[in-house]
Amino acid sequence: MKDSEIVALYWAREERAITATAEKYGSYCHTISYNILHSKEDAEECVNDAYLGAWNSMPPHRPSRLSVYLGKLVRNLSLNRFQRYTAEKRGGGQTALVLSELEDCIPAHTSVEDAVAERELTAAIDRFLLSQPRQKRNIFLRRYWYLSPIRDIARAYGFSESKVTSLLHRMRKDLRLHLEQEGIL
Repeated sequence: MKDSEIVALYWAREERAITATAEKYGSYCHTISYNILHSKEDAEECVNDAYLGAWNSMPPHRPSRLSVYLGKLVRNLSLNRFQRYTAEKRGGGQTALVLSELEDCIPAHTSVEDAVAERELTAAIDRFLLSQPRQKRNIFLRRYWYLSPIRDIARAYGFSESKVTSLLHRMRKDLRLHLEQEGIL
């Protein structure tokens, strides 16, 4: 079923929308959540919560790319759950490691007034990624958006883990330089 047809089901408030979403994007959403939480049960709950979030947000939203919309919903839900778990000293997985890798090149914001600076940062990162070759950009996104383990990325691209680690290190260094040149750092 096409994304536009699934979105139309949501707009018509037909429960088949959830089933169609699960059939088409269930594995995709579960992978995103599992990479963050490393718990099958927690990932399933976040995916189900994402379906509920989609149900509650359509209408009024009409996403043109349902995969991106669902990916963002499930990622945010999973990161929120991860934060609750780490606050309770029960966290696991590599989410903290992945986020700490970006600490040196992404400035921390401490107030609401920094929202504009955050938008500028987002735009600068987008420009940086768009300037990269497709493969490097995809590797970067798999690591820092989807929080995929290095070994999974290496396997997917036929690289050694050390090559992926080195590539990501160089990209973070280049990102930092790019952000400095744009006056963000």
